[in-house]
Amino acid sequence: MSADGPPALSVEAAGRPRGLFVAFEGGEGAGKSTQVRLLCDWLAAQGRRARATCEPGGTPEGAAVRAIVLDRAHTGLAPRAEALLYAADRAQHAHAVLRPALEAGEVVVTDRYVDSSLAYQGAGRAIGLDDVAAISRWATQGLRPDLTVLLDLPPETGLARARGRAAADRLESESIEFHQRVRDTFRALAAAAPERYLVLDATRSVDELAADVRARVGTLLGERA
Repeated sequence: MSADGPPALSVEAAGRPRGLFVAFEGGEGAGKSTQVRLLCDWLAAQGRRARATCEPGGTPEGAAVRAIVLDRAHTGLAPRAEALLYAADRAQHAHAVLRPALEAGEVVVTDRYVDSSLAYQGAGRAIGLDDVAAISRWATQGLRPDLTVLLDLPPETGLARARGRAAADRLESESIEFHQRVRDTFRALAAAAPERYLVLDATRSVDELAADVRARVGTLLGERA
């Protein structure tokens, strides 16, 4: 995988403004879904068309994939099969949700995207980042976020939060060493392309994090205008 990841792909449509694509990444319990919701609420209050989505499960077909990859009944799933299932979910997500919304000029905000596969399957499962990057690039036709917000949190803290909400799912049940590899990879990806990332200490308050996200997204929207 190159240092700056998959190549960008223009999603401009004739006569329509190009949308803005924002992805939230991070380990378990980092607060991604909360920040996605707060950002979309803020964008709507500014009169922007905002679309909140997620991976896996951002489409009806993806919901079926999500049921497989997170269910502890499937602990015997091969790492490569797992990676391909996530790629299938992402291909449908890009086709049915991401591209149409971006072509319509919307701000699309997703809870997880390609970096999660690089971190969880590439490093966590030790498949290798190059292979996972290749299938993700193929699945998305090179579509990458304009901004990736990494909510960085020690895995012990994040897992305690996640397990306090509900029974641990298949990924949350992995070892602390697995989750440390995931965190290290997220941080390495951000360090390799700092201009495309906003790395935030997710031990801070929800409101502080949301303010930093709004500031960065507001700047990007201003540049687009």
